[in-house]
Amino acid sequence: MSATGRVRAEASAAWRSFVRRRTAVFFTFFFPVILILIFAVLVQTNPTGGGLFAEPPGYYLPGYLAVVVLFTPLSRVGSEVARHREGNRFEKLATTPLSRAEWLLAHTLVNVAIIGIAGLLILGLMALVTGTASLALGPANLALVAAFVGFAVALFCGLGAVLGGLADSQDGVIAASNTIALPLLFLSDTFVTPALLPAWFRPAMNLSPLTYFARGVRELTYRTSASGAEPLSEAALAGWESNLAVLALLTVVFFAAGTYAIPRTD
Repeated sequence: MSATGRVRAEASAAWRSFVRRRTAVFFTFFFPVILILIFAVLVQTNPTGGGLFAEPPGYYLPGYLAVVVLFTPLSRVGSEVARHREGNRFEKLATTPLSRAEWLLAHTLVNVAIIGIAGLLILGLMALVTGTASLALGPANLALVAAFVGFAVALFCGLGAVLGGLADSQDGVIAASNTIALPLLFLSDTFVTPALLPAWFRPAMNLSPLTYFARGVRELTYRTSASGAEPLSEAALAGWESNLAVLALLTVVFFAAGTYAIPRTD
């Protein structure tokens, strides 16, 4: 069997395993719905009043996407690696032609598909409940956002594999994932704008991979005003291109680290 065939077979098995877990399927797609309903409908934004949600609704789209891009791969891949270790499944996989990189790639592709569906749900809900005055959702924009999502998911799948390889149990993976994900979510130019943070801390935001995802997606989807320039202007092009380049480079690094962290045997 070729490498492509091995990846396809493992990805197919991982997808079937996911859809059989009805609770996991439900909350994977229901969580972003609840998030948007709470913050975009109940809390709402206040562009003239200051505070945490002081920007127009479209500004926070990267934050909503970041929730599923960050939490889902970390917990799913990390737990899967820990589950395989506890069940001595890597020892069995070591006797097959499937390499660690192919195993991680297969599970990454499944997560890209899952989070892609969740991302479309988020985009649709945002357009429905907040309108499109501050959003640019043309085909070119959406295709580039999909590239950002794909790289970010692969990056955090790699990080999840690292956590799964280091933690001693599935509970340890979940605890470590939450410990890492929560600070990243709020300190990566997603929901909290840099202006609300101390000046000395703002350069540290550039250390977070999620920052490059959020800023790139915002360049592509956010209109500063209803009659403002399209996000695909020259300034926006320079913004998303540099962010995508950094994100792609970090993805390669984290994916390689995740591959190395997956044990050959238990």
